[in-house]
Amino acid sequence: MAEAAMEDPAQLWPPPVGTYAEEQGLFQILQNMLEELLIHKPDDPIEFMINHLKQNNDDAPKICILGPPASGKTTVAMWLSKHFDAIRVSQETLLFNETLALTEEAKAHKEKNQKIPNALWANLIQERLSNVDCIKQGWILEGFPENQEQAWMLQSFGIFPRHVEVYHTTFDWPSDPLVQERLVKPEDLSEQEVSKKLLEYHRNFPEVFQIYQKVLKSINADQPSVDVLSQVLTYVQTRHRSAAPFTPRIIFCGPPGSGKSLQAALIAQKYGVVNICCGQLLKEAVADNTNLGELIKPYIDNGWPVPDNLVLELLTQRLSSLECLTDGWVLSGFPRDIEQAEKLQKSQINPNRVFFFNLPYESIMERLSQRRTDPITGQRYHTTFRPAPTPEIQARLRQNPRDEEENIEKRLETYYRNVKDLEDFYEEAFYVNADQDPYVVFEFIESCIIKPLPCRKFRHL
Repeated sequence: MAEAAMEDPAQLWPPPVGTYAEEQGLFQILQNMLEELLIHKPDDPIEFMINHLKQNNDDAPKICILGPPASGKTTVAMWLSKHFDAIRVSQETLLFNETLALTEEAKAHKEKNQKIPNALWANLIQERLSNVDCIKQGWILEGFPENQEQAWMLQSFGIFPRHVEVYHTTFDWPSDPLVQERLVKPEDLSEQEVSKKLLEYHRNFPEVFQIYQKVLKSINADQPSVDVLSQVLTYVQTRHRSAAPFTPRIIFCGPPGSGKSLQAALIAQKYGVVNICCGQLLKEAVADNTNLGELIKPYIDNGWPVPDNLVLELLTQRLSSLECLTDGWVLSGFPRDIEQAEKLQKSQINPNRVFFFNLPYESIMERLSQRRTDPITGQRYHTTFRPAPTPEIQARLRQNPRDEEENIEKRLETYYRNVKDLEDFYEEAFYVNADQDPYVVFEFIESCIIKPLPCRKFRHL
C-alpha cells in the first residue's frame, strides 16, 4: 500500500484525458470558474459554479474601445458589435436604456450639466453587463473606463475585458445616400471644450493603460480605416497566454531539404517533447525485430514505399505511449498526402500545431544535391556550406542516390502534388519561411507553439 501511495499520480491518470481536456477547453473553463469564485466568494461555491456554466459564455467577446475625443471609437465599436453580434455599450446607450434602474439618476446629472460620478457610471455598466444578452453575446464597451477609479470599480465588480484597444483615426464618408440621410450631427463642441476633454484624456489614461497593459493594444491609426479595422479584428481574434496545461502535439510538413529534422530536434531538446521522424521510426522497428518490423522489413530492404496501414499502426503505437501522451511530440515525415492525414485523424491522432515549411526550388537543390557522406565515419558534409576538412576525406565522400538531382525532382514533384490538399486539411496551420538562418526559423516556430490559437468563436466569422 505504501508503494502504491508513492506512485506518480500522472501514471494513474488515463492517457486520453489530457488530450480530451485540451480539445474541449476544460482547463480554461476551470480557470475561468476559479477566477469567478475568487472575485465573488459565494457562500455556496458548487451552486455558483453550476449557475456559471448555465449562464455564462466564456468565449463571448469582452472588449474595451478607448481613445481621445472624436477618434472614431463609435465607428469601431459599432463595426465590432455587428461583426461579432455583440452588445455595444456606450454613454449614449446607457443613458437611453429605460430598463436600467440607475438610468434616471444618471440622466438627472446630465440634464443639470453635472458630471456623472464614477461610482454611478460603474454601477450602471455593471448592471447593463449583467443582462442576459451581454452575458451570452459578449460586449463592446465604448469609451469606458475613462479613468483609473472607474477601472478599479469595474474590476471590483468582476468586469475584466480580454482586449483593450486604443487608437486615433479618421473614417470615410459613406457612399450610400440612404446612410448619409440617417447620419446625426454630433453635439457641437467649442475649441475650448475639446481642449479640456483632450487634457482630461491625456491626464487620466496613462493610469488606465497601466491597469490594462497585459491586454492592451495601441493601434497606429495614421492609415486608411480599412487597415485600422483589419488590425482591430486581428487583435480581438487572439487569445492571451493561459496558465492552463498544454501538451505539444506538433506536425512538420515541408519539401525535402527544408530543415524539418533540425527544427524538430531543436524543439525536442528545449521542451523535452518526443522527436519522431517517420523514416527513422520505420528503421528502428526493423532493427528491433518486432512483429510489425518483420512486416515492414521487405519494403525497407527493397526501397519500396511502406503501406500506409503499417506506418499508421507503428505511429499509433508510438504516439499512444505514456511518454508521448505526457510529454508531447513533434512528428516529421508523415502525413505526406491527404489520405494519410485523414487516417491520422480517424486514429484519434490530432495535432494542435501544424507547420508547413516553404523553401524555393533553387535553395532545395543547393542544400540537397551538394550533400556528401563519409562512408567510414558516417559524417555528413556539404560541398559549399560544410566542406570536408582534408583532401583525404574529400576523396572518399559519397553521394546518396536520393540526393541526385533527378531523384530530388521526383520527390519534389510528389510533395507539391499533395501539399495543397494537406494545407486545406490543416487550415489552422502556420507557414514557415525556411530560407533563412535555422535559429531565426526556430524562434518563429517557438513563438507559434507557446502562444494560444485564435478563439474558435471568432475565427470563422
